[in-house]
Amino acid sequence: MRLSKVKMSGFKSFVDPTTIQLPSNLVGIVGPNGCGKSNIIDAVRWVMGETSAKQLRGDSMADVIFNGSTARKPISSASIELIFDNSDGAIGGQYAGYAEISVKREVVRDGTSNYFLNGARCRRRDIQDLFLGTGLGPRSYAIIEQGTISRLVESKPEELRVFLEEAAGISKYKERRRETENRIHHARENIERLNDLREEVAKQLQHLQRQARAAERYKEYAGEQRTLKAQISALHWRDLDAKLSGQDHVIRERDTAFEAAVAEQRRIESELETARAQHDEVHDAFNKVQGRYYELGANIARLEQGLQHARELRRRQQNDLEQSIQQTREIQGHIGRDEQQLQSLAAELAELEPGFAQKRDIEQQSAAALQAAEQAMAAWQARWEEFNRESGEASRVAEVGRREIEHLERQINQNLQRRERLEQERGQLSAEELQQQIETLGNEAGKGEQQRQALQAELDQTLQAITTHREQDQKLTQELHRLRSQLEDHRGRLASLEALQQAALGKSRERVTEWLKAGHLDGNKRLAELINVAPGWERAVETVLGWHLEAVQVEDIASLAGRLGELNGGSLSFVEEGAAATAAAADSLLAKVSSPVALAGFLGSVKIADTLDAALAMRSSLSETASVITPDGIWMGRNWARVIREQDERAGVIAREQELKQIRGAIGDIDRQVAEATTRQQQTRDGLKDMEARRDLLQGDVNRAHRDVADMTARLNAARTQLQQVTERIDRLDSEGKELSSVIAGAQAELKDARTRIEQAVETLHRLEGRRETLQQERDSLNAALNAAREQARTDRESAHELALKLESRRSLKDSTAQNMGRMQTQLAQLEARTSELQHAIDDAAAPIKQHEAELNELLEQRTRMDAELAEARNAVESVAEALRELEQTRMSKERAAEALRDEVQQLRLGSQELRVRRQTLVEQLTEEGYTLEQVLEGMPEEAALQTWVERLSDIEQKINRLGPINMAAIDDF
Repeated sequence: MRLSKVKMSGFKSFVDPTTIQLPSNLVGIVGPNGCGKSNIIDAVRWVMGETSAKQLRGDSMADVIFNGSTARKPISSASIELIFDNSDGAIGGQYAGYAEISVKREVVRDGTSNYFLNGARCRRRDIQDLFLGTGLGPRSYAIIEQGTISRLVESKPEELRVFLEEAAGISKYKERRRETENRIHHARENIERLNDLREEVAKQLQHLQRQARAAERYKEYAGEQRTLKAQISALHWRDLDAKLSGQDHVIRERDTAFEAAVAEQRRIESELETARAQHDEVHDAFNKVQGRYYELGANIARLEQGLQHARELRRRQQNDLEQSIQQTREIQGHIGRDEQQLQSLAAELAELEPGFAQKRDIEQQSAAALQAAEQAMAAWQARWEEFNRESGEASRVAEVGRREIEHLERQINQNLQRRERLEQERGQLSAEELQQQIETLGNEAGKGEQQRQALQAELDQTLQAITTHREQDQKLTQELHRLRSQLEDHRGRLASLEALQQAALGKSRERVTEWLKAGHLDGNKRLAELINVAPGWERAVETVLGWHLEAVQVEDIASLAGRLGELNGGSLSFVEEGAAATAAAADSLLAKVSSPVALAGFLGSVKIADTLDAALAMRSSLSETASVITPDGIWMGRNWARVIREQDERAGVIAREQELKQIRGAIGDIDRQVAEATTRQQQTRDGLKDMEARRDLLQGDVNRAHRDVADMTARLNAARTQLQQVTERIDRLDSEGKELSSVIAGAQAELKDARTRIEQAVETLHRLEGRRETLQQERDSLNAALNAAREQARTDRESAHELALKLESRRSLKDSTAQNMGRMQTQLAQLEARTSELQHAIDDAAAPIKQHEAELNELLEQRTRMDAELAEARNAVESVAEALRELEQTRMSKERAAEALRDEVQQLRLGSQELRVRRQTLVEQLTEEGYTLEQVLEGMPEEAALQTWVERLSDIEQKINRLGPINMAAIDDF
């Protein structure tokens, strides 16, 4: 088996679908670090079932999915598919017939991973089983990475044994043995759990039997408890009725008191309304006086505010007048100083302007001299650059020539050596021996292929027979499973029916069972197990025989007379065996029963009727000892009738016995079928085992034939490839020899031209050497003249600039001084006008202030008189308000008292209503229990005490508690 192809998509760095072809047994993958070489072997390990992210050089399994880059977005899934060439048949089992096997694994980013074998979805375990024994796997010895050899060499014997077993191909058999042992272990655990379950069910049956006996006492105590609870409820009702009568009397008294309180509250509210009207009149008079007082106060405040404003305005005007006079004086001083400064600046400008013009002329002359020196230097620089170009070109030509000569000489030597090697290799190559080897290998490959085809045909027939036997074994297994399932169902049903039948026939009663066991009668059959009843008449026979169905069959009843006194509990009946059967009339119930014992005494006088109407019609003709019964169990005599519909433990005992017999017969039949199917299955499996052994032998032969054919084919293909390569190599050697000869001749011609160009360049360099010295001397003289011209031009320019700055600053100062003096003269005129206006305003404001002071004094005298009138009105309002508050407090106290009485009445009525509800609840509870109040009270004395009845109920409940918990539902099912 050989890996022939790897298909990757979205796995680590292989984001695009990529297919890697592995055409031969030796394939190498080369490339720089980080190109993804290691990702290929990670992909092989991952698809074979590797689950450890650490082994795949990641932190989690989601890291195998392409996580995006600067140019591409992440993707959501990754898949790897391995294509194996199985032409040698290395993989056995159901895939042995496939020449090519595909193993594929897909994973999505949420962690879901799927495996596929030849396109069919499978488990990870199926992939591992496929490669067991082949040496392949996620961590097998076939994948040799860094540190693997060291781990093999240094491994312990136990660790080395794993690799040897895998190489020997026995690891798959050990895996199968381990799985079989696990299944056997699970089966044993299931058997132990079933045994524990059986023991637990037996314990539960014993517990239920004890609870059934306790349930009888529980029913007796429960009935007495029910009666006592009804009597206690009646006593509670009598006490509640007495409390309710007394509480109704109290409610009537509280209603009378509440009505009196409401009347007193209404009287106080009438007086309160009168006081409120008087309070409104006095308050209105007070409001009028207070309004005149507030109006007078507003006039006084207005005059005071106006007088204060006039005084404040006069004070501000005086301050403004003083400031205007001070500012006028300051501006006059500034104007005098500016006039003196203007005269000084005019004289200084007259001196500076003639010198500035002379400086400008000198600066222009030095700038012209500097420009002439720079032009002379630029002309020399152009001549120097031209010289450098000529000299550099000659040097470059000489250097290039020398390098070209070295390269051509080295190339000629290499080509000569290579041509010599080609001639030697051409003499060693020969294709005749390879042609003879190809013919021999072709004949051997044809014979091997014929042998392989014959073995493959025989193997296919064996595989077909194995498939047939496996299908037959599967069908037999399904049949056995069905039969065993039916057998378990019948056995379960049999166990349930036997348990019910034993309880119905009294076999579970301990004392009776012990007595029978002591007399060795516990194995004797009961009457219900001995008789056979015609279908449809089971209930009729059960109704007539009743408890006689539990009768134990014995040889002689007289022999038991001495031991009957030892039975000190329970009930037991007997019937003798071997009694002669008597002929039965066709219309009697005895005709519907077949039994080894005589039942004429029980059933001989009982007639049968198909319907109830027919039975009623037969009553008149019956004798005193005769009776008639219908199939549904209605049994009647001449003057009596009996119907049993209660589902007691004996109900259906005859039908149950019939069913038990049928089930036992069915179990025997199924046991025989299971034995026969098991024998057939064993025979089939023995044949299958022989065929599988034959298949393994044939598979080994086919695999060896595959390997031989593949080996010969590979050798034949290699020889053909080698012959083709030798032929092509001879042609290439002849062609390369001709090309080398022409290349050597051309290189020699180029070498001669290069030497000529070098000689011309050397002559040019000698000629240019004298011109270099002349140009350097001229450069020195021009540099000196240029530096002197630059220094003189800089000195003249700085001197003219300083004089221009000084002249400009004096002109600017003169202009700003003149503008400032003009602004100050304007401000002086404005201040003189403002001073005159302020003086006239101060003189005009003196007369109004005196008039306002006289009006204010008159209004203050009126407010003094108004204060006394306002105090008198306020005292009247306060006296009326005090009386109103006293009435309000009295009304509130009466209202609280009435509300308290009303709340008390409501509480009493709620309590009375609660008592009525409780009393009615007690009556309803008695009705639900099947009692009436009158019936319970009639049976009780008038002086009956509730505590006495509660104590009696407590005694009954203690008796019930001593019985312990009783599962009535489980007892009914039992």
